[in-house]
Formats: sequence, C-alpha cells, structure tokens
Amino acid sequence: MAKVGIVMGSDSDMPVMSKAADMLEKFGISYEMTIISAHREPDIFFEYAKSAEAKGMKVIIAGAGMAAHLPGMCAAIFPMPVIGIPMHTTSLGGRDSLYSIVQMPTGIPVATVAINGGANAGILAAKILAVSDPELLQKLKDYSNEMKEQVVAKDAKLQEVGYKNYTK
Repeated sequence: MAKVGIVMGSDSDMPVMSKAADMLEKFGISYEMTIISAHREPDIFFEYAKSAEAKGMKVIIAGAGMAAHLPGMCAAIFPMPVIGIPMHTTSLGGRDSLYSIVQMPTGIPVATVAINGGANAGILAAKILAVSDPELLQKLKDYSNEMKEQVVAKDAKLQEVGYKNYTK
C-alpha cells in the first residue's frame, strides 16, 4: 500500500517528479505515481483525490505548471498534507506556478517547495512521515550526516589543492 501519492498533470513533469520518487525510494517509502489533469479530466482527478486516504496515502506530492491547480485541488479534497512542486515554465519561469500553489486561501494549505524542487518534496514527505516512524527518522538523520560529510570532504579537497586548482 502506497504511503505517498505523486501526481502530475503531464508527462513533461516527469524529470522533476522522478526526483521526488528517487528520494522516497532512498528512504524506503512506498509511493504510487500518476498523471492526472485537474482541468482535462476532472472526474478522474476527483476520484483520485477522494480515494487517496482510503488507499492508505498519508501525503500527496503534486506537481503543476502554469495555472498550477493540481496541488491546491488535492489539498481541498485530501485531508492530509499536500506538498506542491511548482514547475518551471517558459513564459514566466515558474513564478506563475509558484504563486498559484503558495497563495492558497485560508483553510487549504499546500506545503510548497522551490520551483522544480522534486527532491525536496520527497524529503519533506519523508519528514512528515517520520513524525510517527522512528526508523524513518533515523534514516533522515543518517542522510543529513551524509550531506555534512560530503561538505567536509569538499572542503578538505579545497584546502589540499587550493582555490585555483580546485575546479581543474
């Protein structure tokens, strides 16, 4: 049974949304990924959002570009956390998506990550689930430590070779 639903309006969103899936896999979190258009197939969308809780989902990650209604509509129907990923768009660089997702009316919050922030959406979903899962919490702590060790290793290389030789 999937704990996280990943939903996007188009397959063009797949490169960003797959980063969310990659993070969930890293932490051992089950998910299902679906392409649904809130505008072009509202009946299928409503069924998805209404049935997600019964399917065992605890969080939905929804990516959308332009008018970006998918995350907000999920939040209006699904009673648990929704994380919105605004997609970069060619017309406005993703600001249109960002504003559509982050500016939700009172009572319908959508946690919003950066434009094209798929990996952070996956990590945020893991953090939400870790509130009641000590094993997952430890995996997140281990991941934070891995990131720290990477920075320490990069600094050690910089100190060893010096600034001018670092990028060569």
